Amino acid sequence: MEEIESSINRYLTALDTADRQEPSVAQAKAERLHDKISALKAKMQELKQIEVQLNETPDKQISLTDPDARSMKTRGTGMVGYNVQTAFDAKHHLIVAYEVTNNGVDRDQLSSMAKHAREAMGVEELSAVADRGYFKGEEILACHEAGIAVFVPKILTSGATAAGRFGKDDFIYDTSTNEYRCPAGQSLIWRYSSVEKGLKLHRYWSSNCRNCALKERCTPSSERRVSRWEHESVVEAMQSRLDQAPEMMRIRRQTVEHPFGTLKSWMGATHFLTRTLTRVSTEMSLHVLAYNFKRVLRLLGSDALMAAMKA
Repeated sequence: MEEIESSINRYLTALDTADRQEPSVAQAKAERLHDKISALKAKMQELKQIEVQLNETPDKQISLTDPDARSMKTRGTGMVGYNVQTAFDAKHHLIVAYEVTNNGVDRDQLSSMAKHAREAMGVEELSAVADRGYFKGEEILACHEAGIAVFVPKILTSGATAAGRFGKDDFIYDTSTNEYRCPAGQSLIWRYSSVEKGLKLHRYWSSNCRNCALKERCTPSSERRVSRWEHESVVEAMQSRLDQAPEMMRIRRQTVEHPFGTLKSWMGATHFLTRTLTRVSTEMSLHVLAYNFKRVLRLLGSDALMAAMKA
């Protein structure tokens, strides 16, 4: 709208200039300029109507090509499309569960996909591995409560670490005393609890920070404060599992990345050919069916596959 307003002002200035030219030339230019201004004003009215619709949508997004498509923020490009979630079994590399969503954030998908995978595989115990884009305390807790062991690396977003200071991992929690021990050996004791964004957080700090020899490497504030989620022990247990099994992330890459590369190779540069969430989900189901069929054919061979289908 700002660009259109600027163009209209530019054309109005050009009209003033045309008025000072020869009448025959001025008339021809004026007609062209009036046509352009009228078209821009019509476009402005159209954009104002879209602006009203945009402000009425919950996520402040409207796709004029596909009403269900949304900006995939986690992809780093803002590409408008869909987020396809998949779960593969590590042994046979078959797609055991999938879902097409227009939520561009993976962090909310971990527990639901893990539960879908367990149900599809018909097992009681399941270990789920995902990349750090799925790291979210609430989702890890949901998997824990469902009896699913997850392996997800932490998101490294510490401002202190980026600034060259001690990160939260440098502070060791003692469950017996409900205190943190800092790199200088001081105790950060519990001070109070609060609820932020629906999460109950406990706050800890020491009264000895001002005189600490390591303060410059720790905090620019009067004291270093550490927050702890009430279910932080679940996240710490997961991190301990991951530390003891670092090969899990290599298994994830070998299991997930290749099938996705295969599917994208089949789809080509056009990606999804349909529009709206329902149709795109159907299109994806056909891709999954084709992939799994070819995978099982490779694993069993044509004779065994035909026999299994007949049975």
